Amino acid sequence: MNTFSTTTISNVQVKNKVLSDTMRLLSYTLIFGGLASWFSIASGAGFGSAMISSIAAIVVIWFVLPKTQNSNKGILTAFSVSGLLGYSIGPMLSHFLAMPNGADLVIQALTGTGVAFFAISFYAQNTKKDFSFLNGMIFFAMIGVIALSLLNFFFIESSIFSLLISFAVVMLMGAFMLSQMSAIINGGETNYISATVGLYLALHNMFTSLLHLLGAFSNDD
Repeated sequence: MNTFSTTTISNVQVKNKVLSDTMRLLSYTLIFGGLASWFSIASGAGFGSAMISSIAAIVVIWFVLPKTQNSNKGILTAFSVSGLLGYSIGPMLSHFLAMPNGADLVIQALTGTGVAFFAISFYAQNTKKDFSFLNGMIFFAMIGVIALSLLNFFFIESSIFSLLISFAVVMLMGAFMLSQMSAIINGGETNYISATVGLYLALHNMFTSLLHLLGAFSNDD
């Protein structure tokens, strides 16, 4: 009985530590990503450099993160991802900030993303349900969204189709955050570095998609 009790307490402590470490590192990377975005705007970064930065972030996530996430080097990897992604949205932010109501749109997108994250985290924390069953659906849905995005970019070129894709990304990122937070809370995710990168990527994609939607429905766009 004592052994069972001790094991249970130990498991709870591990889960709590992963959660607290993830939230701490996520907050730091969000600040760093914000600074990278500011630098991108201030330096007048173009869409070419933004594209290169995005591709570099994907390369780091795919090839560097798996090799470093179990060591202290993984922290540097997480900051690298946030910096590259932050820099990549500089031109997009510059475009919106140049609009008469652009600053309001950026704030609304940030607020919407933040509210969604805290609402999802609160729900996952209180329900204690395992949402890992969403992972397969999210993966295949994202493959579909990427394929449709490329199809729209090169062939269809429809603004309405682009908005539908952005809406789908917002929904999928919300589902991913729910799955990720559920995994952290229930012990399915034990690596706070990979968890941080996953959540940061979801927040990044949700923010940019929300900003696209808000800009499209703005009277001044």
